[in-house]
Amino acid sequence: MPQAPGRLTQRDIARLAGVSQTTVSLVLNNRPDAARIAPETRERVLRVIRETGYAADPLARRMLKQLNQILGVFTYEPVFPSTSADFYYPFLRGIEESAELSGCDLLLFTSAPVQDGIRRIFHENNRLRVADGCVLLGRAIPSEELSRLVTEDYPFVCVGRRDDADGLPVPYVGADYVAATAEQVDRARELGHERFAFVGPGAGAESSADRLAGFRRAAGADALHVGVEVPEPADRLEWILAAGATAVFVDFLADAVELTEAAAARGLRIPDDLSVIALGDPTTPVDAPLRYTGFTIPRQEMGRQAVELLTEMLHGQAQVSQRLLACRPVEGETLAPPRR
Repeated sequence: MPQAPGRLTQRDIARLAGVSQTTVSLVLNNRPDAARIAPETRERVLRVIRETGYAADPLARRMLKQLNQILGVFTYEPVFPSTSADFYYPFLRGIEESAELSGCDLLLFTSAPVQDGIRRIFHENNRLRVADGCVLLGRAIPSEELSRLVTEDYPFVCVGRRDDADGLPVPYVGADYVAATAEQVDRARELGHERFAFVGPGAGAESSADRLAGFRRAAGADALHVGVEVPEPADRLEWILAAGATAVFVDFLADAVELTEAAAARGLRIPDDLSVIALGDPTTPVDAPLRYTGFTIPRQEMGRQAVELLTEMLHGQAQVSQRLLACRPVEGETLAPPRR
């Protein structure tokens, strides 16, 4: 049954027309950017608008005219990426593509000083208000900065899931590491593995905590966790072998490579003697000797949807301020049935 016209949103129109909310916004506001939209797509959006009797909210339309059409981008690491191999490059590709579609310019906030190895968005010369809103990137983002952004009602979206800041929900577009990691454990169990180990901090950044949570959900709360207290790869391997684990799930690909090299030094082969599963892409370029089984992170889509969500927030159209995207499994060559 059709919804009452007054209750429809741009998101509803986008769903019915099979397009993005950004496309609907461009068509509705008849902006010059709309010329890039294919005529058949534009007509499909207009047809849905006519059939549903949708009327754009006047306040949202007035707010749109008051925006600078500038979106900020800030990363808490000291430098912006410069090569396609960099961890942040796909995120920024998605951010740029989505900003172009929405007709917004991007402003990279690069003047923030580095304090204790991390940049701070709030400093005496910050120009945050030049932008209508901001997309934030960083493995670990200080909770006090997130809390201040929320309490000051400044529009922002984090790339990557974030915990609440002082009890306040933080808007984000993240990867569903819990489900992706649990799926990998289930794959190993289907092959006959019964004892599992997790290598990685499992804390600090939400991404690490989510991976460990997914591992424990599928492997059991008492499954072996080898954390930062065992930094040497050879020592980690000893812990894993002593526990009888036959499948190891590793937070960082670089650690998976070191574990593989430690196993080779012991005369063990991957995956014949030990299966090693990498839980995501590398944060820095890694010369991996094997094609590791695991999953890839939808970085470009995360960046794209972060801008889309921020645009919806600015237009008063966001219904959900937190999104988790699925990771794609990678078959690889490092997971096999255990030796019997």
